[in-house]
Amino acid sequence: MNLEEYLNRVGKSARTASYNISTANTGQKNSALLAAAEEIENNIPLILDENQKDLVFAEEKQLATALIDRLALNKSRVLSIIESLRHVALLDDPVGSIEQLNARPSGIQVGKMRVPIGVIGIIYESRPNVTIEAASLCLKSGNAAILRGGSEAFHSNQVLSKCFQRGLELADLDTSCVQIINTTDRGAVNAMINLPEYIDVIIPRGGKGLIEAISTGSRIPVIKHLDGVCHVFIDKDADFQQAIDITINAKTQRYGTCNTIETLLVSEAIYEQVLPSIFQRLAEKSVHIKACEKAISLASTITDLKTSPATEDDWSTEYLAPVLSVKVVPDLSSAIQHINQYGSGHTDAIITKDHQKAMKFLRAVDSSSVMINASTRFADGFEYGLGAEIGISTNKLHTRGPVGLEGLTTQKYVVLGDGHIRE
Repeated sequence: MNLEEYLNRVGKSARTASYNISTANTGQKNSALLAAAEEIENNIPLILDENQKDLVFAEEKQLATALIDRLALNKSRVLSIIESLRHVALLDDPVGSIEQLNARPSGIQVGKMRVPIGVIGIIYESRPNVTIEAASLCLKSGNAAILRGGSEAFHSNQVLSKCFQRGLELADLDTSCVQIINTTDRGAVNAMINLPEYIDVIIPRGGKGLIEAISTGSRIPVIKHLDGVCHVFIDKDADFQQAIDITINAKTQRYGTCNTIETLLVSEAIYEQVLPSIFQRLAEKSVHIKACEKAISLASTITDLKTSPATEDDWSTEYLAPVLSVKVVPDLSSAIQHINQYGSGHTDAIITKDHQKAMKFLRAVDSSSVMINASTRFADGFEYGLGAEIGISTNKLHTRGPVGLEGLTTQKYVVLGDGHIRE
């Protein structure tokens, strides 16, 4: 069977399974999630062994450090995967809920019902946890899923998907509800994005190059974000200790994530007071500073802090590494202008005690998540109470921000009557 025939068979099976899963009751879906969690828990040694095969492959291919960090599993990360499954099982099921039910003068009642999208194709790189996050959210929201992970995580993804399918089997659900592509052939991606008869939406997760290629070539609607050029702006009315702690967390808690900040903006009125402490903390973390003229003059006084002048390209670069751009700006309006010009519409935060400024920032910054006095690292489905996320969307249609259960549904109008006819 060639690749095209294989993908068509997978797509056809997914479409059939989508009709079945769309009407599955909440209890049955939750049973599958909990059974999958137990299967993963019972197979932790096997999962780590399979992940080790992928890590050896990654080292041989000399993949980037950030990519290997996303790829690596340990017992703690596997337990987090299990926790996410159990958390999704606890979430309210959006499918079938009716909203905005209103009585019309004619006597009919009109409302909107949440329904699954249908078949969702997820194309992703490196992170094996995406296999389970995507599968669990698609299942709970009543969708079938076709998963295509990167070749670098092939063994990890295959063993995790088998655990999940065992959970489906134990709950008497069609195992074709969640299918993972079993080939590393790169042609599988192109084949998937050209199956509009079977797949209703594509969600890519990975590097900017992958997402751009899918967005350009897909015949299917795409929910995406290209990159995460996130910012923290320290206002002149900020609590300095909060500003320091939030900046350090937002940059160094984990480097290889899309909600890690890449640029720090600081009000000109207080940069001399707050930046030395921040630079000292960043030096301890071996972070390289790329800064404007005013900021670099302060940075150069910090022992062991690596610095260089920022270029125009730095303001729009997603480093995914211990590198931070720093710019001193005149005021709040200048910070907002910079963010809207150079940011990626992902996540941006202001540190301030001034309520009016905070509200202006919330309204004016055109990003999918905007924060006040909090680390951008909170821009995450689990932290938002979604249980897990399938990705972050910077689209303005159909969903924006972390994509959880509700983001994987759509709505249809429902009309309730009792023999009503139109005059």
